[in-house]
Amino acid sequence: MKIVVLAGGLSTERDVSLSSGAGICRTLRERGHEVLLLDVYLGLPYDADKLEEVFTLPNANLEIAEGIKTTEPDLEAVKASREDQSDCFLGPNVIDICRMADVVFMALHGDVGENGKLQATFDILGIKYTGPNYLGSALAMDKGITKQIFKMSGVPTPLGTALKKAKKDTPLAELGLKLPVVVKPCSGGSSIGVYIVNTEEEYKDAIEKSFKYEDEVVIEPYIKGREFACGIIDGKALPVIEIIPKTGFFDYTNKYQAGATEEICPAQIPDEVAERIQRATELAFKSLKLDVYSRADFLWDDNNDIYCLEVNTLPGMTSASLLPQEAAAAGIPYGELCELIIAKSLERYNA
Repeated sequence: MKIVVLAGGLSTERDVSLSSGAGICRTLRERGHEVLLLDVYLGLPYDADKLEEVFTLPNANLEIAEGIKTTEPDLEAVKASREDQSDCFLGPNVIDICRMADVVFMALHGDVGENGKLQATFDILGIKYTGPNYLGSALAMDKGITKQIFKMSGVPTPLGTALKKAKKDTPLAELGLKLPVVVKPCSGGSSIGVYIVNTEEEYKDAIEKSFKYEDEVVIEPYIKGREFACGIIDGKALPVIEIIPKTGFFDYTNKYQAGATEEICPAQIPDEVAERIQRATELAFKSLKLDVYSRADFLWDDNNDIYCLEVNTLPGMTSASLLPQEAAAAGIPYGELCELIIAKSLERYNA
């Protein structure tokens, strides 16, 4: 098949996305496909009459994923580097190249790419893509809406509320909350802009910092517990994985700095706890109207309660990422996982 692996973009998870995309691209090439790694924002300036050649480029454009850092990307520098300086999110030749492909493997994380906008665009243009549909993506991306749906559907989740920027000075008591709390952007990812706060001063500082990322944040009680994730493919939960950061919580640095976190899969927890997490994962997947695959994040506290924090509709897909580790524990190697995601995604178009 001709496959475009779409990555990059303009979210704070840009570099994470490029790392995922590079891993997917390499393994699909090894399995005999004609594959191109494509940055959705920077595109690929190329002679329009020779676009078919891009699927046979010697290095599949993998050079765009070199030099990835463990710090947040400089998005203004990315914008400045675009040759045409257009304000269009889709870079040169992106749509034309995607239309030539048999399927677009969505390796994007955060913002446009995971919030349903690009999925809806592709639906209109008749471009086939992997991963959840536009509606499920949009619902899961908004943590405030996700929380409301979870409460209505019976998915265990922390209490909490969404707060608009215009109301940022609202006291915690008026929100029905008290310290300590967690403050996080409503639609962010990779734990960027997430703060655990214990004092009023820390809370005010966290609010200011989180609102630099977007105009709405979620505030919820801080729950001390062990951290877990559970992937799901085609409605069936994978083995649970435990995440043990050496310091702090599973933030951006701990996620992407080598050796900063220990991961155990399958998680060494009682079977009944693992089963509760898996059932909650499947219920969250269904309640958010998702399809194909995703990954849910959980806490398990000292009271034996589990809490679903969020659902990632396009989770990390390097071979060392959480979902591929869970799939491996279920007997699905990385290359087969990528092929399975493509196969299950294409089933949507044949139904």
